[in-house]
Order: sequence, then structure tokens, then C-alpha cells
Amino acid sequence: QVQLVESGGGLVQPGGSLRLSCAAAGSIFRIDTVGWYRQTPGKQRELVATITRGGSTNYQDSVKGRFTISRDNVKNTVYLQMNSLKPEDTAVYYCKAVDRYSGLDYWGQGTQVTVSS
Repeated sequence: QVQLVESGGGLVQPGGSLRLSCAAAGSIFRIDTVGWYRQTPGKQRELVATITRGGSTNYQDSVKGRFTISRDNVKNTVYLQMNSLKPEDTAVYYCKAVDRYSGLDYWGQGTQVTVSS
């Protein structure tokens, strides 16, 4: 089993920055790709960015050049650095880890990001 805990959300003005953290605990060796997703009321959860065990990254087009995903394998933490934030980035952000043995997904509880003046 893997447990994920997100942190770092909050209220920020347009153009500002936030860094989200996703700390993993439990059977860390089972984790392969980790991703950040976001969801707003009435909409489906959408992919924001992913990072593989080897460090390869992928981004949703709307966040390219503004968001950076990274991972610290010593601290068992994945980060999402968000710069030049826009009101449309407002959402609950979730961290997801994929189990490389079973293919199961593990989700965190989410952290609210609000971009507003």
C-alpha cells in the first residue's frame, strides 16, 4: 500500500506562484509514474503533469512553460512548481501514483488552489 499526502495549496493572486508537494509513505518501491491532476466542480478530473520513475515528464498544453513537475526520490516527494498562475488554474489538485506491479492507482486527498485577486 502507498499513502499520498498533498500540501502547499492556498490562495494566490494572478501571476503568482505556488509549490505543491506530494509526500509518499508506505511501499514506496511500488511507485512508478506520479502525476498531478486537478478538478473543478462539475468537471472531470484532468491531467496536469506526470513524471516517471526515471524522471521523464509530460505536461498538459495549458500549463507548459508555467508549471514544473519534479521528484526527490530521497524524500519520497513529488513537487509541482506553479508559476504565472491564472484564475483558470483554480481547482483541487490531486496527486496520483501508479503501482508498477499491480497497475493500481493511489490518490491523495487533494489540496485547494485558488487564483483570485
